[in-house]
Amino acid sequence: MTEPQIADLARAVQHNCDISDARHGTDYSLCVYLMKMREYYRWERRLPYGVALKKDQVGGWLERREALWEELEAQELAPIIVAGEAFDPFETTAINARLGPEGLVYSGGLGQHAKPHFVLGDLERQQRNGDCAVYVVGNEYARDLAAPPAMTCGDAIFLRRESLRRLLWEKLESWRWNRPDNALGRAFSCYDFDRALDASLTAMTEREIQSVLWHEQGEYEVGCRFGEAWNQMLLDLVQTPAEIMARAVRDHLADCLVTLPALAEAGDAPSLHFYVGNLSHMRRAIFPALETAYDQWRSGGGTAPIAEVAARGREHWDALARAMLERHAELGPAASDPIRELVEDSTI
Repeated sequence: MTEPQIADLARAVQHNCDISDARHGTDYSLCVYLMKMREYYRWERRLPYGVALKKDQVGGWLERREALWEELEAQELAPIIVAGEAFDPFETTAINARLGPEGLVYSGGLGQHAKPHFVLGDLERQQRNGDCAVYVVGNEYARDLAAPPAMTCGDAIFLRRESLRRLLWEKLESWRWNRPDNALGRAFSCYDFDRALDASLTAMTEREIQSVLWHEQGEYEVGCRFGEAWNQMLLDLVQTPAEIMARAVRDHLADCLVTLPALAEAGDAPSLHFYVGNLSHMRRAIFPALETAYDQWRSGGGTAPIAEVAARGREHWDALARAMLERHAELGPAASDPIRELVEDSTI
C-alpha cells in the first residue's frame, strides 16, 4: 500500500473517530476533557511530551475541533474501504485480513458508555496467545480522543504501545501537580523521569505492556464465560452507575484470573505499584481487600497476600457477575438499580 493510500485510509478511519468523539466528547468532566484534548492536540501535531504547549494555539485548535464535532454529531459511521471493498467499521477481523500483509492493523470496538473506539496503525508484531490472536499496534495514524491502551474484540487482543506510552505520560503529568506519596508515585519513582523522560517512558511502557496483556487475557476468559449476555447487559446499563459497577466487577474478575496471579509470581515492584495506583475509584471502593494485600506486601510480607486475595476474588467476582446477569435476565433494562444495590452489598 502506497503512502497516499495509507493517508486516504487514515482519513477514513479518523472520520469515524471524529464522529465518535462528537457523540461522546461530553462524557468527561471538564477537567478531564481539557487534559485529554490538550494531549490529543500533542498527538495530532506529533509534539514531544516534554514540550510546553502554547495556550493560544491549543485554544484555537480546540474551537475548530468542537465546531467540526457539531457538524459530525448526527452523521452515521462510514464504511471502511480497503482495496475497493467496503467493510462495516466494526468488521475488525475482515479488515485486518486485508491490512495485515500491508504491515497495518485496525481495531473497532465499543468501550465505556458504548463509545466506539477506532485505531489504525503500524502492525509491530502479531502472535498467538492460547486461543487469541494478539496484535501489537505501533505508530498510530488515526485514533479517537479516548485511546485505550488495549481492547479485546472477539478472539483478538489489540495492544496499543503508543497509546499506553501516552497514558503513562498523562498519569505522570497529573501526579506531578502535587506529587502525593501514593502507589502511582511509587511506580514513577522506579524510573528517572526528571532527568530522562523519554527513556523512562520507553522503559515503563515496555514493562507495563505485559500487565496490559495479562488483563486482556483475563478479559478474554471472562468473555468466554459470559458471552453476549454480558454485552447485552452493559448496553441496557449505559449511562447509569450500574454500568460503571459492572465494568469494575468484570475488570476485577479478569485480573483475579490472570493479572494478579502473574504479578504475584513475578514479584515486580514497579508493576505492582502501578497496578494498584491505576485502580479506578470504583474498583477501590468495591475491593478494599486488594489494597490491604498491597499494604501487607509493602510491609515486607512477600507477594503471598496478593496471590491469596486473587484466589478469593476469583470466586467472589465470578459469583457476583453471575448474580448480576440473573438480575438482568429477569428485569432487562429495569435491572439497573437492583444491580447497583447488589454490588454495593457485595464488596470484599
